[in-house]
Amino acid sequence: MVNTRTRLNLEHRIEAQARELGFASVGFTGADEDPLRAQRLEEWLGEGRHGSMEWMETRLHHRRSPQGLWPEAKSVIALGMSYAPAFDPMALDDVGERARISIYAQGKDYHDVVKKRLKALARWLVEQEPESELKVFVDTAPVMEKPLGEASGIGWQGKHTNLVSPDHGSWLFLGAVYTTLELEPSQPHRDQCGSCRACLDSCPTDAFPNAYTLDARRCISYLTIEHKGPIAEEFRVPLGNRIYGCDDCLAVCPWNKFASEAYAAAEFLPRAELTAPRLADLLALDDAGFRALFSGSPIKRIGRDRFVRNCLYAAGNSGEPQLRAYVEPLLNDPDPVVADAAKWAKARLSESV
Repeated sequence: MVNTRTRLNLEHRIEAQARELGFASVGFTGADEDPLRAQRLEEWLGEGRHGSMEWMETRLHHRRSPQGLWPEAKSVIALGMSYAPAFDPMALDDVGERARISIYAQGKDYHDVVKKRLKALARWLVEQEPESELKVFVDTAPVMEKPLGEASGIGWQGKHTNLVSPDHGSWLFLGAVYTTLELEPSQPHRDQCGSCRACLDSCPTDAFPNAYTLDARRCISYLTIEHKGPIAEEFRVPLGNRIYGCDDCLAVCPWNKFASEAYAAAEFLPRAELTAPRLADLLALDDAGFRALFSGSPIKRIGRDRFVRNCLYAAGNSGEPQLRAYVEPLLNDPDPVVADAAKWAKARLSESV
C-alpha cells in the first residue's frame, strides 16, 4: 500500500513539474506492445501509404512498441505542448500573392523547444528517482507519439489521424519520455469524433481514403516537405498557396473552439515575416538568403530548392500576372525540378493575362 501511494504521488508530481515546464497535457502508459496498434502500422506500411518515407519501414521493429526501441522501458510519459494560434490558419486561402506556411513552422523549431523542456523534466525526474533510467524523444526517432498520446489519455487520434485534445484541440506538439519506472497508467482517451467529417471533407487532395487513414502520398504536408522531385500534376493546383505544410484538416476541427493561445509557449509565437510572406520575396531567395531567413526554423531542413519549387507552384496558382517577372529568372535554375516548376508556373500565369 505504501508503494502504491508513493508511486501515485510521483505521477502527480511528474504532472505538476511538466506543467510548470510549459506542457499543457501529461499522461502515462505502459511500454509493452499493443498488438492492434502494431498491426495497423504494418497494414499502413504494407499498402505503401508512407510514400518515400523509407525510415518508417526500415525501423518498423523499433516503432512497433517502446520496448522494441528500448527493451528496458517500463512506462511512457506522453506530453503535449500547445501551439494554438491566435488567428485563423485559413485566412490567407484566397490571397494569391501571399504564401501560406503551416502554423507549426511560423515560430521556432519545435524539435528544439520541446526537447529542451523534455530534458529539463528528465533531469528533475532523475533527481527524484536516482536509480531510474530514461530517454526523451520528440519526432526524430521511431516513436509512435500519437497512439501513445491516446493510450495515455491526453487525447484521441481523430479521423485525420492527428491527436485531438478536448482541452487544446488539434494544436499539440507531442513528446515522450521512456523510463524504467513502473508508473500507473492513465485511462486511455475515448474517441469523441462522432459523426463529424469536417477534417475529411476539407482535404484539398483527398488524402483520406477512409476515416482514420491517411495516404501520405496525397497529403500536402508530405508533398511540400518530404517529397523530393517534381510534384505530380494532379496535386499542383490543389496546393493553392500552401508552400510548407497544410493546416486545413486541423483548422476545421470543432474541438479547436476549446483551444486557447494562452497555453502556447512563447517560442511558438509566429515570426511576423512568416505569417503572410509575399511570394515575390520568397521566389527571389538564393541559398544564402534562404538559410538566413529560416535560421532556427523547421523549414530550413528542406533546403532552398525544394522550398522555391513549392513557391513556384503557389505562384502558378496565384492568378497574379505580375509574378511572372519573378518566375522567369528561375526557368534556367541549376536545379531541374525548380526549372520545371518555373515552366509550369509561367504557363499558368500566362493563362491569367
